Amino acid sequence: MKITTKILSTAAFTVLSLGVNASDDSHHLHQLYQENCASCHGADHGGYLAPALNADTLKGRSPTALRSIIMTGSFDTLMPPFYGKLSDDDIRGLVKHLQSTPKQPNPAWTLEDMKKSVQVYVQDESTLPSKPTYDIDSMDNIIGVAARGKYGRGTGSKAVFINSTTHKTIGEVPTGTAAHIIEFNPANPRWAYVKTDTAEIFKIDLYSMKALRSIKTGMNGPGIGVSRDGKYIMAGSFVPHNAVILNADTLEPLKTFELEGVDPDGKMVSSDSGMIIGTPFADIFAIALENAGQVWVVDLKDGFPVTKITDVGRHLHDAFLTHGGQKLMIASYDDSIVAAIDLKERKIIKTLPAGCVPHVGGGSAVKVDGRTLGFGTNFGDCDKMVVSVWDLDKMELVKQIPVSGGTESPAAHANAPYVAVDIISKDKRARTIQLIDKKSLDVAKTLDVGGHAYFPEYSADGKFLYVSAGYNGDEVAVYNSSTFEKVASIGMESPAGIFSRGRVKYMTRGLAPDEMKGAK
Repeated sequence: MKITTKILSTAAFTVLSLGVNASDDSHHLHQLYQENCASCHGADHGGYLAPALNADTLKGRSPTALRSIIMTGSFDTLMPPFYGKLSDDDIRGLVKHLQSTPKQPNPAWTLEDMKKSVQVYVQDESTLPSKPTYDIDSMDNIIGVAARGKYGRGTGSKAVFINSTTHKTIGEVPTGTAAHIIEFNPANPRWAYVKTDTAEIFKIDLYSMKALRSIKTGMNGPGIGVSRDGKYIMAGSFVPHNAVILNADTLEPLKTFELEGVDPDGKMVSSDSGMIIGTPFADIFAIALENAGQVWVVDLKDGFPVTKITDVGRHLHDAFLTHGGQKLMIASYDDSIVAAIDLKERKIIKTLPAGCVPHVGGGSAVKVDGRTLGFGTNFGDCDKMVVSVWDLDKMELVKQIPVSGGTESPAAHANAPYVAVDIISKDKRARTIQLIDKKSLDVAKTLDVGGHAYFPEYSADGKFLYVSAGYNGDEVAVYNSSTFEKVASIGMESPAGIFSRGRVKYMTRGLAPDEMKGAK
């Protein structure tokens, strides 16, 4: 795979598309930004995983302080030290470039651009093995880890696949830039799809652990979903503001969507893509327009018609499914709610209190004493740090559980006694996972993982809890889900999201397949 060449050509494209001054010096500094900063801070200088870096956001900031941060990194974030990687002249030049460059306009990235970006690494897929080339009892036992790599690109950036019964690595697929999300094809156990921070999607053959082809769908943005029949992928971008439906087999782009609409305050806006999700309920995708406060339901039939659900909330982000995939629970950062949407009726049925800056991650739901309970985390610095619990059958708040900090990604399993939440903070609390008893709905244990502990995920059988210990740990730690004895450590550079293939059967983490179908 000639990943490096492709990434460099993308950086050169971005220089031209964003209209940066073509002088040698500005070209060099813009390439430095694209190759070292853009995957976290945004290809348009407008922010992504990390804050926006442009003339407005950095106005009045000390150049010396900015240079120091670039040199030393930020201990409590994904940002590594660049001292030794970049020369002092480059760091000084980069600071001046950031403080003089405005947020860039959205570049064009058309259907034709996407088609031209398709790369094929295996020409004849009939030559692929007919079964896995490694020992595994069930493909559901595969855990995928999105390894970012220390600098968000390079040899450490890859998708790592693990057998969750042996805790051994069974495959690694390089992605060139930081892997962000791994989705599995629900209709065929051999296919997976990896999306990177630079909006490239790789089709992976899990039998041979090879990348078969890739496509670049934008500049950055994490949104990706796979349809229930495994025939389509939908991907969305922060830059530019669009989404695309792809043929899941060939990655051929079929239709793009311009993401714009009237927000809850009556203003016409162009919007980032929020969550994208396929559902076992119907042949549809749901996509959130983060800035427009809308959820679009796209029917997977001729023309891919769209139904627009408006006034959902301000700054929409993550979501999860419940009730057999018919109901969508979506977080609104700025309104402190989770909105419940009926995907059959295509309307909002309830808004639920969700605490400060709700961030539900991939969501978790459990069946306890006949009730379907959903768990939502809260991202950011809030006066009151809680995990919200809702009765998803009655659509009402049950409890808000005090936790030790902001939380990002809940994990649950029908066979595990606890719901695990990762604590995000700028002190030693970030080393911990808190474990909520499903029965009492209280924090029962605090697990010190080390490094920066985040993105917990249970194995398909629920016997083990996998946790990324990134930033400074550079390992995936594995624990017995009942005793919390550490049973394995799997080393990699800056591991982030963890994804069990078992999710395609239980849809939302915590529900067994029969419970998922039985929800009313």
